[in-house]
Amino acid sequence: MSDTDGKKTLGLGGQGGQVKQSFSHGRTKSVVVEKKRKRVVVPKSAGQPGAGAGKPSGTPKSDPSRRPAGISEAEMDRRLKALAAAKARETEEAAARAAEEKAREEERQRRREEAEAREREEREREAALRAKEEEDARAKVEAEERKARKAAPAEEPAAPAAPEAPMSERARPSGGDARKPAKRAEDDRGGRPAKPREDGGRRSGKLTLKDALAGGGGRERSMAAMKRKQEKARQKAMGQTQSREKVVREVQLPETIVVQELANRMAERAADVVKSLMKMGVMATMNQSIDADTAELVIEEFGHKMVRVSDADVEQVIEQVADDPQDLQPRPPIVTIMGHVDHGKTSLLDAIRKANVVSGEAGGITQHIGAYQVTTESGAVLSFLDTPGHAAFTSMRARGANVTDIVVLVVAADDSVMPQTIEAINHARAAKVPMIVAINKCDKPAADANKVRTELLQHEVVVEAMSGDVQDVEVSAVTGAGLDQLLEAIALQAEILELQANPDRSAMGAVIEAQLDVGRGPVATVLVQNGTLRQGDIFVVGEQWGKVRALQNDQGERVKEAGPSVPVEVLGLNGTPEAGDVLNVVDTEAQAREIAEYRQEAAKDKRAAAGAATTLEQLMAKAKEDKDMAELPVLVKADVQGSAEAIVQALEKIGNDEVRVRVLHYGVGAITDTDVGLAEASGAPIIGFNVRANASARNSANQKRVELRYYSIIYDLVDDIKAAASGLLSAEVRENFIGYAEIREVFKVTGVGKVAGCLVTEGIARRSAGVRLLRDNVVVHEGTLKTLKRFKDEVKEVQSGQECGMAFENYDDIRPKDVIEIFEREEIERTLT
Repeated sequence: MSDTDGKKTLGLGGQGGQVKQSFSHGRTKSVVVEKKRKRVVVPKSAGQPGAGAGKPSGTPKSDPSRRPAGISEAEMDRRLKALAAAKARETEEAAARAAEEKAREEERQRRREEAEAREREEREREAALRAKEEEDARAKVEAEERKARKAAPAEEPAAPAAPEAPMSERARPSGGDARKPAKRAEDDRGGRPAKPREDGGRRSGKLTLKDALAGGGGRERSMAAMKRKQEKARQKAMGQTQSREKVVREVQLPETIVVQELANRMAERAADVVKSLMKMGVMATMNQSIDADTAELVIEEFGHKMVRVSDADVEQVIEQVADDPQDLQPRPPIVTIMGHVDHGKTSLLDAIRKANVVSGEAGGITQHIGAYQVTTESGAVLSFLDTPGHAAFTSMRARGANVTDIVVLVVAADDSVMPQTIEAINHARAAKVPMIVAINKCDKPAADANKVRTELLQHEVVVEAMSGDVQDVEVSAVTGAGLDQLLEAIALQAEILELQANPDRSAMGAVIEAQLDVGRGPVATVLVQNGTLRQGDIFVVGEQWGKVRALQNDQGERVKEAGPSVPVEVLGLNGTPEAGDVLNVVDTEAQAREIAEYRQEAAKDKRAAAGAATTLEQLMAKAKEDKDMAELPVLVKADVQGSAEAIVQALEKIGNDEVRVRVLHYGVGAITDTDVGLAEASGAPIIGFNVRANASARNSANQKRVELRYYSIIYDLVDDIKAAASGLLSAEVRENFIGYAEIREVFKVTGVGKVAGCLVTEGIARRSAGVRLLRDNVVVHEGTLKTLKRFKDEVKEVQSGQECGMAFENYDDIRPKDVIEIFEREEIERTLT
């Protein structure tokens, strides 16, 4: 838009005006502006002129002259209707919200009134109860006072005449109560008694909302203290001031006891016990120990009875009680397989179990004691123990025989009776268990079963085929022949024994084997003999204790419990027990820990007593013996406890009067830094049987140059140690006579001394050989030759029949006709047999 004078204008609503614009450098410019007015469309109402006559009131109609450009009349009507509907909806929602808010407010008001009513009722009830208690106590006191006043004239002499009362009191009626003025004065003060109540603020210990919001309050009296005070006040009001009768207890008193434990056993407060000790001059806190004599004085002062117990009484909790015959139930028999090495014991058990254990054993020989459970085709359950047959495992075989019911003696039909066969017979007799002879390897061409039966007669084992009472069965582990007859023989023997046990009592069992597993910790193979061992049971075994964390059967499966005659692996021990220890279930961890600690102390005292039971002469003799004897120190670590024991027993048998093997330490588990340190200090090698050193121990052994030797077969271990011990033996020296020479003349040579002119009569004379000078067949000198000459030349040797000159080293007493014996020494290495 432009003005008449040609200047540009800015449209701002139709009204004109000038605006001065300022620029830089003082320049200005006037601009003419035009002001435009905005057009507003206002709909016509029904009452206005021009409104439609047929339209109802309140329905707007668009005015074509007023509606915006581009909007039709229908669109304008639709928009106005939508606006009216939205306003109506907002009005309805506001009304609904107001109604809902009013209902919520009424509900809150109702709940508030109910809570106030309940609180008011509770206060009224408490006030009524308190008033009733006070009224009862006041009535009781008044009754006692009336009774005391009635009894006073009869018991006391007549009192002197009272002084004349004031006129105000004499004017009162004679029937008036003397307590009324006090009562009126009490009423005048608002109904409160003149003397404050001595109940100590019975409800002062309760925390109110006001106190909590105020944030005040220090230490309040406990509810139990308030109840005790109310009870004392009630008893005092009712005249029951006598104390309850004291309970006299029998207090078990060991050699030493902690003050807190003594208070618990007497059911007294520890503070009172400490106070009593202070009166005696003993300053001890509740966590300190006192001796039995002091504790006895304390027990007598508190009026209790003392029962002295020894430390050994802690094991009374595991004493076995005889079972009621009605509680006994049949149990599977425990069968131990015994015999000589390589006679087929494990193969026979594999054939019965339909398993293959032999392939897993190093060298094909059993070096661990195994426990298995077998169910026969007839449904009978048998528990088998497989023992090693090697000579080193004597203790394992003895342990297997002690926990068994039946011994199956396996004898190879081609080898017949061997040394370990005889040992197994002796173990079975010592354990007083019946025996069944299984003649194995009957499928071999060289098998002779009758030879086995005949040789068993020499050891007083008479089989049924020889009219005896010992069952014998011909079997073959390879073909499976005779296995059914063997199982029938075992079942028949078990039926004769009538084996029974009580499964509903605390478990008791024997540790067959124990080992230290890397992932599972100490693990013990336990054969349950009585009762039922369950997961979660607390037990003590030897010097160790624990809680059953898990049970695994011979198949490696987790089980919840194990009954009589069931072998299981027990996890949850605090240490590795000894093989052969007895496992007993106890009630609490405290009992188990106490028994284990007592056994550890007893074992320590026993070892100390064994070491101290020697005289000074014995010590000196032993020191002299040790000085003359060479020792080979070794450290032994094995995978299981039984193997470690067998290795130690085998090594202790190596040696003679000159050399011996000394086992410094043996244990179960991997080789550690501690073992390496001990081996370095004593200069001993470390023997690992089926175990290895950890990474830290290997590095330490390399730095300290400690020898680590690993074995998996006990034969190789024993042979190597025997060879090493043989190296400590002094070599045997043998003398081989190589010639004789006779002295014919003796010459004196300047610078040399006396020289013997000799004739070699027999053999050869060598300069490097040893010589002896014989005079009338008596040795007068033994030494070496200083020179050996033939004519003027120094020679190495002179043959028989030739003459030579000899001079002795540092010896000149030589005479004609003396005989020179010439010999050579030979060292022969000795070995231990």
